[in-house]
Amino acid sequence: MPNGNPHTPVSNQPKEHTTVIPEQPVFEGPSEGVQGNPTPFTSDGLEQVPGHTRTEFDAAPPETWVAPAAVLPDIGQASFGPPEVLETVHGPDDRVQITDTTNYPWRAHASLLITAADNSQWIGTGWFIGPHTLATAGHVVHIKNSGVPGRDGWVKSIQVMPGRNGTTLPFGSVTSTNFRSVTGWTSTGDENFDYGAIIIPTELGATTGWFGFGVWPDADLLKTSANISGYPGDKPPGTQWYDGRGISSVNPLKVFYDIDTFGGQSGSAVYRIHNGGRYGIAVHAYGGAVTNSGTRITKAVYDNLLLWKQ
Repeated sequence: MPNGNPHTPVSNQPKEHTTVIPEQPVFEGPSEGVQGNPTPFTSDGLEQVPGHTRTEFDAAPPETWVAPAAVLPDIGQASFGPPEVLETVHGPDDRVQITDTTNYPWRAHASLLITAADNSQWIGTGWFIGPHTLATAGHVVHIKNSGVPGRDGWVKSIQVMPGRNGTTLPFGSVTSTNFRSVTGWTSTGDENFDYGAIIIPTELGATTGWFGFGVWPDADLLKTSANISGYPGDKPPGTQWYDGRGISSVNPLKVFYDIDTFGGQSGSAVYRIHNGGRYGIAVHAYGGAVTNSGTRITKAVYDNLLLWKQ
């Protein structure tokens, strides 16, 4: 492992230029983009969405962009096989559907159609952190230990569909072949370092807006409400679903929460409301019998996200 540091950044681009990062603040701020109004949030730091579920999404204006309607497996299964414990709904399903994905922050979440090296296709979620960069899980961009010949390694391409609402793509679609992760994931598949990024060839994030991200101490996180929205595979294809609740526990590299998720939401933002802005605190990646979990944004993760954002 280069330098013995599992956070050493790696790219699928053979001659990728590396920028030297100067001293940085603890937080990198969000942007609400250039269209529409942001969705309000509650005083306890959760998104203000109607507290009911729907089986169909609201009718939207006609669009020229149409998303694929196929039902595909979660990208997590490419590396880990059928899960013993899914990215989990614990007890009653508290998720609510986002029926208008054109508002911020919902449009800053993207449905991902992932084509692996063996041309198999999978689903995942990513979130904008800048005009041309999305954060996601490491296993979204680089498959490990699949046991299938020709499947492991960097994925071939990812179709990014921000604010997707079923077959409707209100902000269009862009395909990327430019990915990032760290050696802790690509070399050893260590879940503590399961994070990465997608670099798109346009600045679509300037339209959708993006999330900030930051580093908080344990005590702050443990009294924080966390929010997760993404594209779960147990719901109608391409529909976005949200849930939020307090943080259950933390360790130096992960954040744990009893927030309902399902396969397909790998790579979603785990974010908090801070001074009126949305800030990522972890990258959602795993399920558990009692809590689900994400890769914590530590200073090392923060530095890489900032590098990949530039």
